[in-house]
This record gives sequence, structure tokens and C-alpha cells, in this order.
Amino acid sequence: MTVSDVAAHQATGPKAWLLYSFATTILWGFWGAFTGMSAGRGFPETLVYCVWSLTMILPALCALARAGWRLDRDLRSLVYGLIIGLLGAGGQMVLFYAVTLGPASLIFPLISLSPVVTIAMSFLLLGERTNILGAAGILLALLALPLFDFSPQGLSESSGVEAGTGLGWFLLSLIVMGCWGVQAFFMKLANRSMSAESIFFYMMVAGLLLAPIAWAMTDFSRPVNWGVDGPYLAAGIQLLNAIGALTLVYAFRYGQAIVVSPLTNAGAPLMTAVISLVAVGTLPGRLKLVGLMLACISALLLALTPEEGIDAKTRTTTS
Repeated sequence: MTVSDVAAHQATGPKAWLLYSFATTILWGFWGAFTGMSAGRGFPETLVYCVWSLTMILPALCALARAGWRLDRDLRSLVYGLIIGLLGAGGQMVLFYAVTLGPASLIFPLISLSPVVTIAMSFLLLGERTNILGAAGILLALLALPLFDFSPQGLSESSGVEAGTGLGWFLLSLIVMGCWGVQAFFMKLANRSMSAESIFFYMMVAGLLLAPIAWAMTDFSRPVNWGVDGPYLAAGIQLLNAIGALTLVYAFRYGQAIVVSPLTNAGAPLMTAVISLVAVGTLPGRLKLVGLMLACISALLLALTPEEGIDAKTRTTTS
């Protein structure tokens, strides 16, 4: 049985892309609701990255075992895999620096628009198309994404920053947005010629390669919590992120990037807000409520998109 045959058997339903997309939103939703706990208890974000890179190992090995330990080793697969991994991990490295220069309430809304890059590249370079229902869902998702993190206070914060520094965080935010948008595009492109398991394995390798940089960026002059609620709590939370990244790769394998990208990017914050509401009992602000409503409608429209609007080429090549 070839790698393509293995991948074909993994699509157990007519909308495997939707099942994997929902799995990603749920996993990333729980991850988003609790990811700040480690840093809040004295374990720096840079070390959280190091822990995350280690949590990628387990799902990567499990996925390879499921595929019969078949790893694509040709040059194109190696290049694609490392491009995807380095764009994702490299974007995170840039984000670490960006948040030290500018307001997070403006940086994260800019970064959240990364699906715009994915949609544009997939439309122009892969020829992906969808129907009116899917297009409406994509548009609503793009409108909802910046509202999850935007805060008017961020505008006043940025006005007080020096001109050069202010331009710096804005450009860095655009770089992160570009990295993650291009990463999603290559995730779809690579799925046309290599197995999803190989893609994720190389993502894991790239994440580990950049871990020493995150370690070096850590300010060890400040106390670091090495207790159970430090690295161990971070590992449990980041494992949700890692597994969600794996299900995302599968979602891109069986679905169009122009649909999967906005659905998962809008669905995960929606799930996080619901979980936070149940766990903490606090209502989000007005802008976030608007974003949540738009995301709900968007997710429904994208989920109802007829199968004809999904990547038939991928289904053909994997069957």
C-alpha cells in the first residue's frame, strides 16, 4: 500500500476536511482558553515555545506509526516540509519580539488576517474556487477575525510609541501575518505531492531546530517557575496545540485552503470564548461579541458548503 493509499483510507467520511477542521477548532479552542496560564504563573512564553516544540514529537510519531512509518524523503518533500515548519515557528519567533515593541491589542488583530494571504495565493496559484455560500462564509470569517483581539485602547497605546518603534511593530506584525498565511498555502500545496504525516514530521523537526533560539531569547535574570504548574502545565496545554496542528494538516489535505483556513482561524477563537465563558463566567466585550456572532454564522455557512465546492483534485489523487 502506497502513502497515497494510506491517506485515502484516513478520509472516513464524505467531508473529512470538515471533521478535521472541527477537531482543530476544538483543540485550539481549549488551548487558547488555557494557554496564558503558564506565563501567568512565571513560566516565560519563550520557554513555552520550547515545551511546545517537544510536545510535537508525540503526535508526529503517532501519525507516522499510523502511516506504516513511511516518510517522504525526496528533496521536494524535505523542502516543502521545512518551509511549512520554519514559516510557522519563525513567525512565532518574530511575534515574541513584536509584542515587546507595540500593543498586543493591535498586533494580534493584524496577525489574525493571515487567511487573507492564504486565500489570495490559493485562488491565484492553485485555482481554488467556492460557491456563493462558501464565499459568504469566508467573508464573514475575515470580518470576525480582527474583532476577537482588537481594543480601541491599543490605538492610544500606539500613539505614545516613538515613530521608528511604532513602524517596527507594525512591519513585524505584517511579517508574522505573511509567514502564517504562506505557511497555510504551502500546507495545502505540499499535501498534493506528499503525505500529511510527512508534512507534520518536518514541521516538528523545524520547531525543534528553532527551540535553541527561543531558549536564548529567555530572560533568565528573572525568576522562572520550574514547578509542576510551570513546564509540566505548559506541556499539557501545548499538547492540545500540537495535536490541533496535526488535524489541521489533515484538514488541508482533504479540503480547500480558501475554506479550511478561515474556518479554523475563526472557529478556534469562537470555541475559546465559549470555554472561557463557561469556565470563568465572564461575558466578552461588545466588539468580541460581534466577532463571535459573525464567526458562528461563518462556521455554519462554511460547514454547509456543498462538497462540489471542495477540492475535488485532492480527493481524486488520494483515492
